[in-house]
Amino acid sequence: MKAGIAAVLCAGAILYILWHSGFFLPRWIIWDECSFGTEDGQYGISLAQKEVRVRYDGVLVWSSPSDVKVQAAMSQDIDADGREELLLLCWKHGRYGSHKPFWVEKDERRWSQHLFVYAYGEGEIRPKWMSSYIGQNISRMSVQAAESGKCRLWLTEPDGEETCWSWDSWGFVKEETEVTFTVFGDNLIHEPIYSYGLAHRGDFGFLFENFEDVIAQSDVAVINQETPLTDDPARYSGYPRFGTPLAVGEAIADADFDVVTCATNHALDQGRSGAEETKAFFEAQDILCLGIGSREEPEEKPYKILTRNGIRVALFNYTYGINGMETSGQDFQGVYLLEKEEQIKRDMREAKETADMLVVFVHWGTEGAAEPDDFQQKWAQIFMEGKADAVVGTHPHTLQLCTVLQDDSGHEMLVYYSIGNFISAQPEKTCVRGGMASFTIGLSPEGSRITSYSLQPLEIRWHEGGMYQTDYAVFSTDDRPLYLRLDLRPE
Repeated sequence: MKAGIAAVLCAGAILYILWHSGFFLPRWIIWDECSFGTEDGQYGISLAQKEVRVRYDGVLVWSSPSDVKVQAAMSQDIDADGREELLLLCWKHGRYGSHKPFWVEKDERRWSQHLFVYAYGEGEIRPKWMSSYIGQNISRMSVQAAESGKCRLWLTEPDGEETCWSWDSWGFVKEETEVTFTVFGDNLIHEPIYSYGLAHRGDFGFLFENFEDVIAQSDVAVINQETPLTDDPARYSGYPRFGTPLAVGEAIADADFDVVTCATNHALDQGRSGAEETKAFFEAQDILCLGIGSREEPEEKPYKILTRNGIRVALFNYTYGINGMETSGQDFQGVYLLEKEEQIKRDMREAKETADMLVVFVHWGTEGAAEPDDFQQKWAQIFMEGKADAVVGTHPHTLQLCTVLQDDSGHEMLVYYSIGNFISAQPEKTCVRGGMASFTIGLSPEGSRITSYSLQPLEIRWHEGGMYQTDYAVFSTDDRPLYLRLDLRPE
């Protein structure tokens, strides 16, 4: 009897020792062993047998706590304060440290995974931040430098899923790692369209009311404003010299678009003053206006950098031409044209130094053509050489090929050669189909890339008898088309 009790106690003691030593921790854990030092050379750090030791000028000054099993370690300036910190991915008993939430009566005893951050002192190591249970299984961690000067901490789960974290004032916070773009084609405001809006209290909100959810769900919503804006009713006009009521711009702002592209062949239909008025209006609405230079900033770069979810995207906008209009003048930068190939590639390389991704919006091609022409193919190759990641084309007023190109280095570039019209009064059958381009930029430890893309068809339907309707079909999650119908019969 006594021997049996002794055996049970002995077995229990062995199990406790094994459990306490971490013998029953998950088998997917990769226990790193490494040695490294701080950049100033004062500290040397070694990780072996789940324990970290720190030496200062060769003298051992600190060891990780005996009740903590260290899986991985690194030294990085995680908070961009100019001083490195010691970062440990480790395991300990319980989900909390010395302080637990007031609603937790008793901490657990089982092992859980944590992030510990220590600050280097003069010959000492001080606790800086000790996380509670991470809440996910982490097989490895890595650090990526960010443009802000801080580091992105990437945590990889056993199944390969990655999450990104950055240092806030009090500790690590999880970052979003995707940016979604939705791009609409030519907003081509012919006379029947603006006459309809003016006859309905001058409110052009009808243009976008069926797209409110789509725009709201996008991180970046873009539209090509084909025609210049004006607040002078005497200058309202349609083809061939467009002048679009400012109320159309107000509808774009009210719809919460983030970006308008204005480098089109009609950009100077109302002269330089019309282009400047268009740019000034959108900028006053806190909307990025691409493709038009600034009077106030003669050295302005031909691109803008937009930051969403920690991802910096350089946005370019060019047009093949401006219908022969004059752009010269010391006080006007003009409209950005597809002219100086080497300068454009230099601008793209410069933008790439500070941006994660390059997106080009370009007005090019042959009107009414179903396929890209030689000019489009040529400039697509130039953009590829400039390492653009996505190109969205307008101007042909038709839907054209959407594809992914790849160069010899493996760099990929998504190209929408033409997404057609968003709205117009063009009667040609080839111009009745447009598209809504959507793509997602994803961030990973290796960098940024296009992770998904689509092209949603939109259609303009004509009716006989001098009256026509414009139908925009946007497909909801249950695949039922939603239509916006406009009776554009002249008053």
